[in-house]
Amino acid sequence: MNKVLFLDREGTLVEKIPTKEKVIFYPKALSFMSRISRNFNYEIVLVTNQAGEKFFKAQRKIMKTFENEGVYFSAVSIDRNSSGVGMLESYDISGSFVIVDRITDVLLAKNLKCKAIWLKKGRKNETAFSAEKLQKFLALETKYWEKIYEFLKFGSRKILHSRKSKETDIKIILQMDGSGKYNICTGIGFLNHMLEQLAKHASIDLSLQVQGDLNVIEEHHTIEDISIALGEAFWKAFGNKLGLARYGFCLPMDEGLAKVALDFGGRSNLVFKVEFKREKIGDMQTEMVSHFFKSFSESAKCNLHIQAKGENEHHQIEAIFKAFAISVKMAVFRDVQLYKLPSTKNII
Repeated sequence: MNKVLFLDREGTLVEKIPTKEKVIFYPKALSFMSRISRNFNYEIVLVTNQAGEKFFKAQRKIMKTFENEGVYFSAVSIDRNSSGVGMLESYDISGSFVIVDRITDVLLAKNLKCKAIWLKKGRKNETAFSAEKLQKFLALETKYWEKIYEFLKFGSRKILHSRKSKETDIKIILQMDGSGKYNICTGIGFLNHMLEQLAKHASIDLSLQVQGDLNVIEEHHTIEDISIALGEAFWKAFGNKLGLARYGFCLPMDEGLAKVALDFGGRSNLVFKVEFKREKIGDMQTEMVSHFFKSFSESAKCNLHIQAKGENEHHQIEAIFKAFAISVKMAVFRDVQLYKLPSTKNII
């Protein structure tokens, strides 16, 4: 049996409950549903909890509009209980997805035993608690149909990675196609701040929890192991690297200026042209900044060039991490139209 896309009509295909006179389609839902129908082997099932005469008048208009774009629904399931499976129990849901606009509707995916794609609009009544509770049933959170198409074409770049040694125990959740959310606890305040800059400005979601030997030795092992583990997570998240932009490059921070160029091309190298006069910034030794990037470049198989200058060394280092983040954002971008390796060697 085919894989199935179960689409909750209101909020994913149309903006709100439509009337015969007025139907507002979700931005780009028509164009990207058309691409999905042409390029992927999904059976498409419409799910709604609306009914009545007004519903059916608008429904005919909606169905005809999608049919004009080459999108055909194999069935329409009307279930007044949006979290129930109803008529959907007969489908083989292996490799299937439910596309919804409310976090509570993710319960449908839970009951069907598949994953949900959440077209997230940030409603006030959708609490962080409910979102966290249903995270394991979510394959993707996004506001854009383009990201749904990209996910269905390339797959997920969400990685759970851990690294444990005698000195540290590190757990990472990395979503390469994120929105800049972070939950970081390294035990080193200044490093937390820098990694938050990375997540925010690279638009990646990063959870990084560390138990280290800070009370026994110093921060050297902890910082080194964090950078190694983070680089490993990046390399794993790239997957087959098809469509990867690969390259990224440059950010002022008050009087400081940082330039970062990188290449996720499979070969590690660090050129670090920065001089620090202070021994420490907060609770982090300045000499560990270059060591962080050296370890990252080795485990992420990344060619990394960094230059910075300025009078305030806090500003210099923050500018470096922000410039690094912008470079990462450019380099990890995937082109949905170009499903190829960015290399004439055909290998990375």
